[in-house]
Amino acid sequence: MTAEATTKYDELPQLLNRSISGETAIITGGASGMGRATAHLFASEGAKVVIADLGADRVQKVVDEINTRFGAELALGAECDVADLDQLRKVVESAATWSGRIDIVVNNAGMGRPNALTQPEDEFTEAWDRVLAVNLSSQAQLVRLALPYLLKSDAARVVNIASTEAIVAQSGLVSYAASKTGVAGLTRGLAVELGRQGVTVNCICPGPIDTPMTKGHPDEAKEIYARRRVPLRRYGIPEEVAQMTLNLCLPSASYVNGAVIPVDGGMTIRHT
Repeated sequence: MTAEATTKYDELPQLLNRSISGETAIITGGASGMGRATAHLFASEGAKVVIADLGADRVQKVVDEINTRFGAELALGAECDVADLDQLRKVVESAATWSGRIDIVVNNAGMGRPNALTQPEDEFTEAWDRVLAVNLSSQAQLVRLALPYLLKSDAARVVNIASTEAIVAQSGLVSYAASKTGVAGLTRGLAVELGRQGVTVNCICPGPIDTPMTKGHPDEAKEIYARRRVPLRRYGIPEEVAQMTLNLCLPSASYVNGAVIPVDGGMTIRHT
């Protein structure tokens, strides 16, 4: 047996480790939808979670849910507009002070606005700038701010949440499609840059998911859309996206880097 093979077998227990217990994760957009589901799942696995989102009451509600259900001191709230660099910096500082470590960053916060080239200039520019700031720029900034702590972790993980709008697109949402496509590109760039330092960076592209963002769509319309477009013939639920996020954050996922993974019931592979 070669020395290289021996080394790999010596490392096997770590490579097979499927626990994030004791690790600390920052989850943006953690007060609802996929972010909330991810925070609950991580806490159920013994991780400490920092819930970063708009609205102090919304954030505190999720913190209380987690600390009541899974054990005190597993969740910390951080009210934050992710488009504000100073507020992002405070989230990282609070997480580091509270836990002493940051092992995982889940860039989940996102938004959409109607945005078409035919809009008046001020309306178009306002929507474009805000959507890209929230959906794309904030992800790069948070990873930058958390990087000194991630580099100290034995299994540093970054998961960026994009959308199937990074793969396909619909009319009237140009800033949303551009931002989500940018997240996929950002993921690949960071994966190459940070991989050599032991930090993996991956991307999830959720398809139609029942979240507050889709709550305004009539149930009948969602049912028709799912039957026509999704091979599984239904919308997904936030917990299904959270499970993929967890899988990418496990120590055993150490060789998954730069992946862009649809969680869409097969929507983006359907030709007709």
